[in-house]
Amino acid sequence: MTARVLVVDDLEPNVKLLEAKLRAEYFDVLGAYSGQEAIEQAAQEKPDIILLDVMMPGMDGFEACRRLKSNPETMHIPVVMVTALDQQADRVAGLEAGADDFLTKPVEDLALFARVRSLTRLKMMTDELRARYATGKDLGIVGQIDTDVNPGERRILIIDDNEDQAARLKAAIGEEAHQIIHEADPEVALNRARQGDFDLILVNMSIEAMDPLRLCSSIRSFEETRLTPLLAVVRHGDTRKLVRALDIGVNDYVTRPVDRNELTARIMTQLRRKRYVDQLRSSFQVSLEMAVTDQLTGLYNRRYLASHLSAMFDRAFWTGRPLAIMILDIDHFKTINDTHGHDVGDRVLKEFAEHIANSVRGIDLACRYGGEEFLIAMPDTDLAFASVVAERLRAEIASQKFTVNSGREQLGVTVSIGLASTERQIEGDSAQKLIKRADEALYEAKTGGRNRVINNAA
Repeated sequence: MTARVLVVDDLEPNVKLLEAKLRAEYFDVLGAYSGQEAIEQAAQEKPDIILLDVMMPGMDGFEACRRLKSNPETMHIPVVMVTALDQQADRVAGLEAGADDFLTKPVEDLALFARVRSLTRLKMMTDELRARYATGKDLGIVGQIDTDVNPGERRILIIDDNEDQAARLKAAIGEEAHQIIHEADPEVALNRARQGDFDLILVNMSIEAMDPLRLCSSIRSFEETRLTPLLAVVRHGDTRKLVRALDIGVNDYVTRPVDRNELTARIMTQLRRKRYVDQLRSSFQVSLEMAVTDQLTGLYNRRYLASHLSAMFDRAFWTGRPLAIMILDIDHFKTINDTHGHDVGDRVLKEFAEHIANSVRGIDLACRYGGEEFLIAMPDTDLAFASVVAERLRAEIASQKFTVNSGREQLGVTVSIGLASTERQIEGDSAQKLIKRADEALYEAKTGGRNRVINNAA
C-alpha cells in the first residue's frame, strides 16, 4: 500500500533520511521544514499522513498538530510525532494535541512502516466517507457535521485472562467515565463483542487462552466488529507482535507498564475518531435514503423503482411466481390544488401515502410514481389477491375524510386503480410493458367514472 507522506523537521538531514527510507518502501514523500510550512502544505497537498518533529524553532510540533487538527480541511489527516523526546509526559502532550501516534528517535523502520500503512488504511476509509458526505452537502441533503465532539460515556470491552491486569486497566480508564466490561475467556469475549455494540475493544496481547493475533483477526473479520476501534496492550519492546497487530487491523496500542494518562489520551483519540466516522457514515446513509426517497411522501421515488423493478420482474419470470403491479391515481387532484391551494394538495398526498404504506406488506415496493400517481409492486401476488388489496384500499380512501388546514376542514378523496400481473407468460414481456398494462387499466378506470379498480389480465 502506497501513500503520500509529509515529513516535517527543521533539520534537512532528518527529512532526507526519512524520505530515503520511505521512498525505498515506495511511498511518495513531501518535505517541510517548519510548523507553518507543514500547515500550508497539508492544506494544499492533502497528504495521507504527516510525520511531524516536535522540537522546531518558532512553532513547535505540538502547536502545529493542534492547528492541523482544528482545521476541518486537515483534521482527518493522521499525524505521527517523530522526536527525540522519550518522556511519558511528552507522549501524552502529543496525543492530547491530536497526534495519532508518537514515535521516538531513532525510529525503528519496521514499526514506522507498519504505522504508516495502518494509518493510511484508516485515512482511505475516512476519505471515501468524506467524499460521499461532501456530495450530500453540496446537494443540500445533509447538514454540517460537528467536528468538535466530546465522545462522552462509552462502552468499552477489555479482553484479558489476567484478572489483576484487567483490574488495573479498568482503574486506569476510570469506571466512572465509561461503561467497562471485562471478559477473560477470548471465545466468550468474541461472541459478546459481536452482540454488545461496543465503542472500543482492548486486547491484552499476552493472553494465553488464545493466540491474541488470531483473536484480533477474528474481531476484524466479523461484520459486527469490523469497524470497532481496537487497542492492543503490548509488552515494551515487542515490536514484531506490534507490527503484526497493526497489519491485522489494530487501530492503536499502549505498552506495559501502562501509563494512565497515555491510555486515557489514546482511548479518547479513538473514541473521537469513531464519533466523527459514525457521523460521516450516518450522513451518507441519510443522503442515500434521500436520493431514493420522495421527500414529500416518504415513499420510494421513481429512481429507486427503475433500479429495482426489473430485478423483481426477472425474479418472477425465472421462478414462475407472479408479480402484480398496481398504479393509483388520486381523482380530480388538480381541482384540489386549484380550489384549496398546493399546501392542501401536499397534505392530501402525504396522507394518501400513509394509507398506502399501512396497506402494503414488507416485501412490497411502494413508490410515488409522479405527481398524484403512485405505484405498488407486489411480488408473489396473483391478480385475484392484488384485486382484493386494491379494492380494500380504494374503499378505505373513499370512506375517510382527509384533514387539512390544521384540522379546520375535511376533504373527501377517491382513487382510481389499474392492475396488471405476470400470471400469463407473454413472449417479450418486460417490467416496462407490465407497467404499461397497469397504466392502460388505470386509464380505463378513469374514463369509466373514476373511484374504481380495473384489472388488465392480458
